[in-house]
Amino acid sequence: MIPLYDTLRSRKIPIVNWFLIALNVLVFLYEFQLGPSALESFIGRWGLVPARLFARPETAWITIFTSMFMQGGWFHILSNMWVLFIFGDNIEDRMGGGRYLIFYLLSGVAAALMQSYLLQASNVPMIGASGAIAGVLGAYLISFPRARVASLVPIFFIFTIIELPAAIFLLFWFVSQLFSGFLALQGSGGGSGIAWWAHVGGFVFGMLAVNLFARRRTSYYS
Repeated sequence: MIPLYDTLRSRKIPIVNWFLIALNVLVFLYEFQLGPSALESFIGRWGLVPARLFARPETAWITIFTSMFMQGGWFHILSNMWVLFIFGDNIEDRMGGGRYLIFYLLSGVAAALMQSYLLQASNVPMIGASGAIAGVLGAYLISFPRARVASLVPIFFIFTIIELPAAIFLLFWFVSQLFSGFLALQGSGGGSGIAWWAHVGGFVFGMLAVNLFARRRTSYYS
């Protein structure tokens, strides 16, 4: 399922969400202009390498943050930023800009630590905003479960637009990440290059932490 838009409009301009999108895009454009050798070196230095994080946490901790603003290609950046654009504005609206920024970063930290803990021996750099964005999705599930998400769904090889309750869309997404994560641990899906457990960790953190960062609900959120 590909999300197209949600039916819940934010009351304020989501400045922080736009800033996060812009920062991710700028870092990607910097990566894009690097040559193959320079790009590999850049990712190796600033990407999160689980084995390095556990061996030298005092120097490698910064990569937890730098890695969440790096992307692996055009599809990676476009899909991640589109999802953040759809769901992030409402979470920022509920939390306020400052709290939302901290929540987003902590979601990325939770995602990175989850993936790193389960793959401590991995020397493959992990990059991407999807772990932090998964935290936003978890927060959306708790905050707006009855909002509608218009999605592009393949039905008998024909793509159809269907509006689904956010709870159904997001729970389906989470279960798919969980299932893929277990396959990866068993070696059946490890070659995909996707940090499934980062998605799971970020999502669960978002669900658990959203009410710690959210402001008091108003009739707008009822």
